[in-house]
Order: sequence, then C-alpha cells, then structure tokens
Amino acid sequence: MLFNTFINGLDTGLEGILSKFADDTKLGRPVESLEVRDALQRDVNKLKDWAITSHVKFNKGKCRILHLGWGNSGCLYRLGNERLESSASERDLGVLVDGKLNLTQP
Repeated sequence: MLFNTFINGLDTGLEGILSKFADDTKLGRPVESLEVRDALQRDVNKLKDWAITSHVKFNKGKCRILHLGWGNSGCLYRLGNERLESSASERDLGVLVDGKLNLTQP
C-alpha cells in the first residue's frame, strides 16, 4: 500500500496514458503528428523529473519503445541524454505482443 501511495502522483500532468501494474509502468498514446510525438517526449521528460525528485531510478535497460500498428513512423525518444531503444516485441502480463499487435503465449 505504501508503494501505491508513493507512485500515486506519477501520472499527474501527463498527456499520454500511463499504465501501472506492480513494478511495471507503460506510457503510450497514438502518435499521428509531430506535435503528439513532442507531447509524448514531454511525458517521458516529466517521468524522468519525477524519478529524480522522488529519488527513484529507472532501469534504462528495461525502458524500450514498442511502435504499434501499421504505418507507424517509428519516432525516436530519449530518457535524459540517452536514446531509448526500440523493441520488436514486449511481454505484457505473460503475453508477448509485437508491433503488429500479434499475441503469443509461452
């Protein structure tokens, strides 16, 4: 319960959708323009600032981008000075999801 109270304000002021589950956090939104891409980067910057203020460190090795959908422009994002790596697929609650929204279970 203390952890939930601690991260409760994590999504304050974000324009995208923040999903929190146990020790996993996902930020996302449809990116159909450069303005929206910039808004998503601002959200990443806000999360980084929250982490600094809260004395929490992101595991940058686990911070990856999954570009979803057909025709996705594959925008680049940064966490501080480091470019976030793109991923072909990511595991979410035990299900592997790829950029075309294909689902596979182990």
